[in-house]
Amino acid sequence: MMRVWYSVAMSLDGFIAGEQGEHDWIPPEPEIDWGEFPSLFDTVLMGRRSYEAALAAPGGGKMPGMRIWGFSETLRAEDHPAVTIVRGDLREVLQTIRETARKNIWLFGGGNLFRSLLEQGQVDYLEIALVPVLLGKGGAHASRYQAAPDALANRFAPLSTVGDHDAYV
Repeated sequence: MMRVWYSVAMSLDGFIAGEQGEHDWIPPEPEIDWGEFPSLFDTVLMGRRSYEAALAAPGGGKMPGMRIWGFSETLRAEDHPAVTIVRGDLREVLQTIRETARKNIWLFGGGNLFRSLLEQGQVDYLEIALVPVLLGKGGAHASRYQAAPDALANRFAPLSTVGDHDAYV
């Protein structure tokens, strides 16, 4: 069964996107081969906001060779024929996705979807790139939510502790 990977950049104050969803605060990483990284996956999971941001980006959200699953209570499947729109219980759908994927599964963006999957024990690999910037507000990483630290502690071992908070990588 394939693993769900979540790899994300996070500001020092726990945000994964700016207030308008921007990510221009994330510096380029020349040592990461962004052409190679997506080849590890054949399936992408996105929440509504990440999916809408991908649609607005150059390329219009197309990810060749990937099956895209959009998790949303408001998107209509008939408006997004290239994407499998999912509503309701994540656990059953994730089981099907894991059984049909031939490569690992990329959880793309989305603090809310990450939090939901984390709380259900559905995230297998977690990588957080800590960016030395303070955003003050924006899209929050799951660690900023009350229930998420318990889910993190139950699923992943902390790499280090900063103040009152554990850093999970």
